[in-house]
Amino acid sequence: MTDPLLDVRGLTTSFETGQGRLTAVDDITFQIEEGEVFGVVGESGSGKSVTALSVMRLLDDAGTVEADEVRFKGTDLLSVSESEMRSIRGGEISMIFQDPMTSLNPVMTIGEQIAEVVRHHGDVGERTGFWSEMRRKYVTGTSEGSRSWQRAVELLETVGIPEPEKRATEYPHQLSGGMRQRVVIAQALAGDPSLIIADEPTTALDVSIEAQILNEILELSEEFGISVLLITHDLGVVRETCDRVAVMYASEFMETGHVNDIFEDPHHPYTEGLLASIPRIADEREWLSVIEGTVPDLIDKPSGCPFRDRCDYAFELCDRPLVEYEIEGSALETHTVRCHRENEHVEVDDSGHVESVPDEAVAALERRIEAESARDADGGVSPTADASARADGGSRPSPAADAENGGDHGEY
Repeated sequence: MTDPLLDVRGLTTSFETGQGRLTAVDDITFQIEEGEVFGVVGESGSGKSVTALSVMRLLDDAGTVEADEVRFKGTDLLSVSESEMRSIRGGEISMIFQDPMTSLNPVMTIGEQIAEVVRHHGDVGERTGFWSEMRRKYVTGTSEGSRSWQRAVELLETVGIPEPEKRATEYPHQLSGGMRQRVVIAQALAGDPSLIIADEPTTALDVSIEAQILNEILELSEEFGISVLLITHDLGVVRETCDRVAVMYASEFMETGHVNDIFEDPHHPYTEGLLASIPRIADEREWLSVIEGTVPDLIDKPSGCPFRDRCDYAFELCDRPLVEYEIEGSALETHTVRCHRENEHVEVDDSGHVESVPDEAVAALERRIEAESARDADGGVSPTADASARADGGSRPSPAADAENGGDHGEY
């Protein structure tokens, strides 16, 4: 079995505030394979963007990033020097930000901004020193006959921009929102990346342009074998574009699995609530489903499951530390969830509510907590990959889907 392209284990990012330490990302683990589109979905403030910035080491001194490891192609990104990281950032790993108008330099032409990335991360034999770049930016500009400029024009054509030679000489304000986002994608491709992190890449666009941009990203991923980490709050986008997905809530991953498993057989109450809240054309309900309550304070987060105060299924084990359970019978990929209803000794009725918690369930949970603590201390693999730690896991019957819950989760 080959190693994943990106392997993140135990990533935690926190910020010191006047009220105390805020943990924006709390002990998350995930892997992205070569050519895979991996989605992270969750509501605003859940920690999605901070996860991406932590991997890219773009937080500077604003936050504290800790992890067992963050490996890209076998290299630990948290231990390399800043100069080494600069060669990776924008080259092997590129990022597409939310708003292209704030991502692009308003006083540089489109072609120059892409050509600069080509010079720094491509083998075009052009000087990239400080004074050379300053001269290009403010005096001479990039020669339209240079290799970096020609490559910039090629990339504009690759992302579907008409008249690329003309557009390369224009400024960001002269292009539409969709065109600007295509420019940002071209800029991300300029370093020949293996991984693109797309942070809400269609937030500022209308629905029709959004579909075009997402299709563009997918086609480029397939054509060039590029992996994508897609960050979004839009479940429809996840359904259409991702291979696997992690559902994030209050700085933690609640459920991770193949997109079909997550949408057709959700196991975490938060995932179920998100899916039930989506309106459907044939929906006859007078009121949409909502998740009551608010996200907990990340400075003073409750112990155990952060969703328990909003959960209809909460029971006495929910204030205990969360552990990861692997869902048996997953159709396509490993499907994991952090919810104590999955403890094989907990008795759950057909609606998903807990009927009883025997002593065996508590003992099984204690063993799993101990196993995960030992794993963390040793820097080992996830307990879902350890047969002894899995022995106390299990799965519950999926709650019956009825009209009150919004029907079949597979329809999007």
